[in-house]
Amino acid sequence: MIQIKTFVVNSFQENTFILWEDESLEALICDAGCYEDQEFATIENYISENNLKPIGLINTHCHIDHILGVSYFKSKYGIDFRAHPEEEKLANKAPLMGEIFGLKLKSVPVIDSFIAHGDEIRIGEFSLLAIHVPGHSSGSLTFYSKESGFALTGDALFQGSIGRTDLPGGDYDQLISSIKNNLLVLPPETAIYPGHGPSSTIAEEIESNPFL
Repeated sequence: MIQIKTFVVNSFQENTFILWEDESLEALICDAGCYEDQEFATIENYISENNLKPIGLINTHCHIDHILGVSYFKSKYGIDFRAHPEEEKLANKAPLMGEIFGLKLKSVPVIDSFIAHGDEIRIGEFSLLAIHVPGHSSGSLTFYSKESGFALTGDALFQGSIGRTDLPGGDYDQLISSIKNNLLVLPPETAIYPGHGPSSTIAEEIESNPFL
């Protein structure tokens, strides 16, 4: 099965995830938003203490708060960074966006290979399904594990809310459509882990999310 660990990092209180397969101990870092030295150290220690083997970095999208730590982990573990092709422009503008929010980003996190809707991302004997959910940004992705019963929804769907659509690539109607057509059709018991805030389930959001 795929296990998941959440780390809340940076001034935006962004959720960075470590995903690993419990037999091979292969691990993916999703939405590496670490900024402070202690945040990097905490994740490195967790990886080391659990004998995990990082094999890649994946991102739901490339807004600044989700990619602050990508370049560091690429170098630290010698692993590739993957995201949707529509996110390349956001990644390239990361240093400028960092300046706007008072964050120093030394280098642009180059996307090594692209993830498209329907792609399967292997991790040990299991895989994550990439689901395109544009609206918060044009290349936003959700990573869904059918076997483990969870979905990383990025900033598309939160507990009781949805992603903002006033940033570059945002489109409210498109986001609502993405959520209803691509996320709410997942099994109701599916746990959702958003880019900020607590986890929820598809059933809870269908029942009580005021935007839906």
